[in-house]
Parts: sequence; C-alpha cells; structure tokens
Amino acid sequence: MSWTTILKKREGYRAAFDNFEIAKVASYDEDKIDELVLDPRIIRNRRKIESTVGNSRAIIDIQKEFGSLDSYLWAFVDGKPIRGGWKALKDLPSATLESKRMSSALLEMGLKFVGPTICYAFMQAVGMANDHTVDCYRYSELSH
Repeated sequence: MSWTTILKKREGYRAAFDNFEIAKVASYDEDKIDELVLDPRIIRNRRKIESTVGNSRAIIDIQKEFGSLDSYLWAFVDGKPIRGGWKALKDLPSATLESKRMSSALLEMGLKFVGPTICYAFMQAVGMANDHTVDCYRYSELSH
C-alpha cells in the first residue's frame, strides 16, 4: 500500500473513525467493525480495522499508566528530536535503535502493526527525528 493511496483516503478515514477520537474508536464493537469493512472511503482490511480498535484501547491504557501518549512516546528519544545529519536521502535509515525500542514496547503494550519502520516514519512525521539532509534549510532551522 502506498502512502499516496492512504493520503487520498485521509478524509474518509477521518469520517469513518470519528475524527480519530481515541475513546470513540476504542468503544467500537463487532457491528461497527463489520460496517467499516464495507466502507469504501477506507481500505477495508478487517485485520487493520480490528487493530485500530485494539490499538485505541491500548493507547487508553498507556495514557492511564504514563499520563499521556505524548510523554510515553517522547521518552524513547529522551524528550528531544534525533538529529540525523545525513548528507543524502539515500543515507536515511528506515529504522533506528529508538524506533526498534519503541516498536518492541508498543507491541508489549498490545498494539499491532507498529513495526520499527512504521515507528520511525511516525517519529519523522511528528518531529521526533530531524532527517532533513544537512544541506536543507530546515535541517539547521530544526537543529536549534
């Protein structure tokens, strides 16, 4: 599945999954999952839909135990972004020690579809990893 395909369905996902409100998604039952499997606005993979519901439940547990998902996840990078320092895009890793640790911990907490590569892509997307190449103006802007 390509990221382009997923991004084109972004609004469909937002609508189908109640604007990604964790508590609502965690409350989905089999009937709701059956409904989502038939929803053409999203990719209708039952296992991934079920994992989204299960992951929401696990995130609620993480929030209870650690105060917030945010503080739990940022602990994997000691509260500050990883600074790549890559000269070329081909040098970027698909996973790091931190993303491997995050993946293992999330899997232990009961989440699914959270391998090291997905975790690293997430870390890049939310600013936990500065993987702009050193010649990119954003690299230095984000390095302060």
